[in-house]
Amino acid sequence: MANLFSGLEAFGLKNLSKMDVYEEKEKETSVANEGDKKPTVKETDFIYDKSYSCPVCDNEFKSKMVKAGRFKLQKVDTDLRPIYQFVDPLKYDAIACPKCGYAALSRYFKYVTSAQSKAIKKDISANFKPLNETNEIYTYDDAIMRHKLVLVNTIVKKAKNSERAYTCLKLAWLLRGKSEELPEDTQDYQKVIDQMAKEELEFLKNAYEGFDEAFSTENFPMSGMDENTVSLMVADLARRIGKYDECGRWISKVLVSRDANERIKEKARDIKE
Repeated sequence: MANLFSGLEAFGLKNLSKMDVYEEKEKETSVANEGDKKPTVKETDFIYDKSYSCPVCDNEFKSKMVKAGRFKLQKVDTDLRPIYQFVDPLKYDAIACPKCGYAALSRYFKYVTSAQSKAIKKDISANFKPLNETNEIYTYDDAIMRHKLVLVNTIVKKAKNSERAYTCLKLAWLLRGKSEELPEDTQDYQKVIDQMAKEELEFLKNAYEGFDEAFSTENFPMSGMDENTVSLMVADLARRIGKYDECGRWISKVLVSRDANERIKEKARDIKE
């Protein structure tokens, strides 16, 4: 076989004159492939500790929060539950003071009246066992318990129906998320799935009841949503809990609305079908 590199001696490269043309390329490709390997994505990559001051007891504490812009929306359920890639931000929306037990969804956390604060101290703080959280992330079980603490707070402080309903909706979404990620080798898998489905349904019923009442007694925006968005969501809640006549009524409300755009009307038609 001819030596392709004969003559390299003139450049002082005699030691390289027997190289194989593609051997080095294979090595380079191997190195390149190693560089192309994507690093393992962990939930902790999207989480940070955010500082809060409790409006009830003035305690300074930190709660885990999802970094803005670090996750990608994959799809949205018909009841508007958002589903993201890599991490479920819904798990991190309940802010709870580890000292006094005051808890609320992030959008409501800062807003507490003196009367509400007094009620929370009397009915929650007096018996509250301080939280001792050491995990790097919130599991679905952690998130569900934190949101249940939020729900108790909404009742004690006599929050608006929309806030109570939104909290119930978040709990239903968390149960659905947990169900979707439950390993199939879990002991009594189907029994656990069925139980979570029942719990989700109960929270959906409470969410529907609260939003239905709030619609006629509160102003918009409601829980950050405009009237047509709430109507669309409530229509699907009615469908999910078996109130099909009510579902049709809410869908009609969206379809005849002059303010509703074609995109939201199309979603309403999808629910109707």
